Amino acid sequence: MELLVAFGTDDGKNLNTDHVGMAKYFYVYKFSSDKEELVEKRKNVEFKGDESIKHGDPAKARATSSVLKGVDVIVGRKFGPNLPRILKKFVCVVARTDTIDNAIKIVRSNIERILEEKNKGENRKHLVLKP
Repeated sequence: MELLVAFGTDDGKNLNTDHVGMAKYFYVYKFSSDKEELVEKRKNVEFKGDESIKHGDPAKARATSSVLKGVDVIVGRKFGPNLPRILKKFVCVVARTDTIDNAIKIVRSNIERILEEKNKGENRKHLVLKP
């Protein structure tokens, strides 16, 4: 089992406080059966703070998806109105915590549920997980 999991962050330590698609960076971790490791830091190149782009804009969903190519799971504190579009490509996890370290523990302890959603394909639902 291997999953690539992206955590939305502005500072590299905490999950960002806005919708995950508004994060400045995505820290991508590889989860395997016995460990997780940071494999890449991706800049959210579409993060512009452009007020003309409204939350829920399909172009914003496409932009976020392109930055996260190859990723299986997106983790953040909250998702916006593009959630139905994003779910078609990713398992979306709302983590009820502040830090990436705690979110990693949440993902690890719920890995079977996450894999179950991944296997549902475009019919998947988002998960809300707590420590």
